[in-house]
Parts: sequence; C-alpha cells; structure tokens
Amino acid sequence: MNSHPLERIIERGLFLSRWLMAPLYIGLASALLLLLYSFMTELLHLFLALPSLSQNDVILGILSLIDLSLAGNLLLIVIFSGYENFVSKINTGGHEDQFEWKGTVDFSTLKLKLIASIVAISGIHLLKIFMDPGELSESRIMWMVIIHLVFVISGVLLALMDRIVVSSKSVKAQH
Repeated sequence: MNSHPLERIIERGLFLSRWLMAPLYIGLASALLLLLYSFMTELLHLFLALPSLSQNDVILGILSLIDLSLAGNLLLIVIFSGYENFVSKINTGGHEDQFEWKGTVDFSTLKLKLIASIVAISGIHLLKIFMDPGELSESRIMWMVIIHLVFVISGVLLALMDRIVVSSKSVKAQH
C-alpha cells in the first residue's frame, strides 16, 4: 500500500531531523578541551605544590585527576554511542584504534554505562570528602551519601528493568 506524498515528505523530514543532534555531539566533543584544560591545570598544580603537599593532599589531587578522566570517558561514551544510535554510523575504515564497543552500545547499554560512570564519579567525590571531612558539615556529608546511594540504587533498578525487558522479549519470541 502506497503512502500519501505528504506523509512521505513529513516522514523524510522527521528522519532528516536527526542531523540536528550532530552539532550537540560536536559541542560535547569540544567540551573535552575544557576537561583537558582542567586536567592539565590540576596536574601542573600538583607538580608545583608537590614539595609542600601531604600524602593525603597528593591522593586527593590524584582522585581529582581520576574524576576528570572519568568525566572525559563519560563524554566519549555519550558522543560516540549517541551519534551512532541517533544520527549516523561512524565509518572508521576499520582503523586499528577503533573502539571495541563501537556499534554495540544501544540505548539500554548507554543508560547503564552513564549511571555506572555517575556512580563512579560520585564515589570518588565521597572518597575525597572522607579523606578530608573537616570542610563540610555532617548533614551535608550525610546528604551526599544519600544522593550517592540513590545513584547506586537507580543503577541497580535500571539494570533490573532492562533484564526484565530482555527476558520478557525472549519469552515472547519462544511463543
């Protein structure tokens, strides 16, 4: 059955609208420069202040670097998987350095990777606070722990929901 010409025009326009997301992914890629600048500034600060830093300060500085690195990884996951899921496949020409997970991260996997990264970043922030708790009140620390636990529980619930969906699809496929 042939569709109406107006319907084809609307559907083609809607399909082409996915390209409106491309500038957002380019913007996120440029945000990596901000993270790189922040990372290098923190690294330089650590090296310059090293003689006067305590072991605790060095560990806190390293945790800040790890935190920035995780944020960069999170950006890359969102950029590549979002672009491939919603805009277009990325042709790397079989480059030897292409990501092993390229083309395999669907929206469900993306959600889980995002929440896992958020939990890791939140955990690092908590670790930094626990190493130097004097700056924050007990109630503020308590709320940060509660928020972290909400992230953890959300991640577990998302994974459980995805597992339920997958198992219900496989049950339907068997019948």
